[in-house]
Amino acid sequence: MTTAIIGMGNIGSRLAADLAKGGEQLLIASRDPADARRVAEGLGDGVTAVSVDEAVDRADVLVLTVWFDVIKQLLDAWGARLNGKIVVDPSNPIAPAADGSFTKTIPQDQSSGGVLAAQLPDGARLVKAFGTFMAETLGAAAHRNPRAVAFYAADDRAAGDTVAGLIRTAGFDPVSVGGIDQSIRIEVFGDLHEGSLGTTLTAEEATARV
Repeated sequence: MTTAIIGMGNIGSRLAADLAKGGEQLLIASRDPADARRVAEGLGDGVTAVSVDEAVDRADVLVLTVWFDVIKQLLDAWGARLNGKIVVDPSNPIAPAADGSFTKTIPQDQSSGGVLAAQLPDGARLVKAFGTFMAETLGAAAHRNPRAVAFYAADDRAAGDTVAGLIRTAGFDPVSVGGIDQSIRIEVFGDLHEGSLGTTLTAEEATARV
């Protein structure tokens, strides 16, 4: 399968580095092509910078490391082009508050995973993953021993297994929290998000909490 990361901000660039270190062949893309080229040049021959359109057309797995509202716009724009693809959502539905903290931008009982899964065409499958950590942790905790856990949620088992493989390649132990209806637990303010836990977990610790 061909994997593409779209968005080369803090999360996207760190995840690209984690996956490249694990040996994954990647396509990376950004709204600013220069950002994708810069990241690709630093990660070696296995990472190729392409346009966003080329990433959508060539990849079987699309990891959308952009803001939640931007993902919604992209899904609307791409529509049936996503048929047959796995879409990975690391987003958190938050915005800065006046006091410097963050506030949730959708109702408290909703998750970005749930909202986006409902927006996909019937032939596409969504997996919630790679959004449980702060950007710094996504880089610092990868490929360490013992491995830190990265949670994921999926309704489609095969899609979940595919992304679990990417989680392993990125240097983490994958632990499923269940279906997309459980993705709220691994988003900001959820009980399994790093911001709530205050730490990363080993597989044994994570299994006990799930």
